[in-house]
Amino acid sequence: MGGGVTLPYNKSGINLYEFLHKSNLAHPLDFCKNDIDLGFESRRNVYINPSSYTTFIQADLSAKDTIRTIFNSFDIYAVLHFAAFAYVGESVQDPCKYYRNNIANTINLLEIMRECGCKNIIFSSTCATYGNPLHLPIMESHPQNPINPYGYSKLVVEQILRDFSLAYNFRYVILRYFNAAGASMLFNIGESHNPETHVIPLVIQTALQKRDFFSVFGNDYPTRDGTCIRDYIHVDDLASAHVLALKYLQNGGDSNIFNLGNGDGFSVFEILDCVERITNNQIPHKIEQRREGDPAILIGDSTRAREILHWNPQFFELEHIIQSAFKWHSNARY
Repeated sequence: MGGGVTLPYNKSGINLYEFLHKSNLAHPLDFCKNDIDLGFESRRNVYINPSSYTTFIQADLSAKDTIRTIFNSFDIYAVLHFAAFAYVGESVQDPCKYYRNNIANTINLLEIMRECGCKNIIFSSTCATYGNPLHLPIMESHPQNPINPYGYSKLVVEQILRDFSLAYNFRYVILRYFNAAGASMLFNIGESHNPETHVIPLVIQTALQKRDFFSVFGNDYPTRDGTCIRDYIHVDDLASAHVLALKYLQNGGDSNIFNLGNGDGFSVFEILDCVERITNNQIPHKIEQRREGDPAILIGDSTRAREILHWNPQFFELEHIIQSAFKWHSNARY
């Protein structure tokens, strides 16, 4: 579930949440994307058992007439909004691209939703809205002070959703992801971006000799080994949180915000060591300059999601996350 817009709708006799839970999809799934790599090489295999309740539509959120036609064609109950550019470094180099796509196109979507009477939305936000944390772990009440345009673009959309809620009676669930990782072998979904910037795929690709070396961007951070520390959440646990968030809205829940993380952090060197243990390979790496816009530590407190959504992550160990990713990368056709 990523890089697009999912539009669940009510249909007589269908248990939406059972369908979502079993397939990690909504019915129908209207896949709206910009003209970019979706990040999942095997996406054509994700829907190997297509349902009669599932529709796929390729579109662009900047094309308002097309989006309006989609909404007018279905009885849509809620939107799960994943579509965004999400490269921190690129956002620093080209902020206009991020503000236009992540903010302006989201406004297009919200305008069409309002016009068509759909006022429930689940929004994929990010821990990057917090910036450099004042204390750890980070709770939802932590001040938000993003240090890169990507994080700021998500923060702006969060405020827009609050304003739409007050003015137009929208209900929203904002999910602030920490670092999504791993692979879902059940649905043959793995992580493969172009260009690849995520730590775990990069280390694994180096272990598989698809890269000459792995770049460590900075070893002088104020952390236990000098490298950045992040909170990693398995993609299957992330998917289950969306199912629960959708159910929460249908059950009458008020607008809310939830962190999605494991509450534990791992450094770049710790990930490197873990991949070396799993693959039994020594991985060549080079120390590079820091990347602009990277906070030293991001670790989340997901207590609220556990208590209110009854979210219970199953795959929180780093070894499981990396093993699932390694298995997928070892078999992926890309």
